[in-house]
Amino acid sequence: MRLSARVDYALRAVAELAAAASGPDGGDRPVTAERLAQAQQIPPKFLESILLQLRRGGVVTAQRGPEGGYRLARPAGEISLAEIIRVIDGPLANVRGQRPEHVDYKGAAEALQDVWIALRASERLILESVTIADVASGDLPDRVRELAADPSAWV
Repeated sequence: MRLSARVDYALRAVAELAAAASGPDGGDRPVTAERLAQAQQIPPKFLESILLQLRRGGVVTAQRGPEGGYRLARPAGEISLAEIIRVIDGPLANVRGQRPEHVDYKGAAEALQDVWIALRASERLILESVTIADVASGDLPDRVRELAADPSAWV
């Protein structure tokens, strides 16, 4: 799996919003794009366009004005990594811009479709089970911790 810079920045910004929401003030105040950009070292102009996509996708809300900024649209525990990736980049897995179930192979390559579908299913197992709350708290699901702890996963 290859994550675009847009997805990486989106996940980091939303994790930062989740951390702010669980902070001492309970997330009552919106977080400015400038603060998010500084905290996660994201180019500010790039972040603005990502936040717009996240707002349109229903992940964050925006408040205008001097006390304005961004908040999560729902509790962080209800927002999966998969949802954010889909908002920013579209489907989790595609082949030449198509969903794996729409790709047709012939002959010796026919089984590739099953491989791509299985790959998407594996991605879903992880990305739909991990929420932004998990990331922001560092308390990842056991299965994710087990996979990441396997030395062969790092190679």
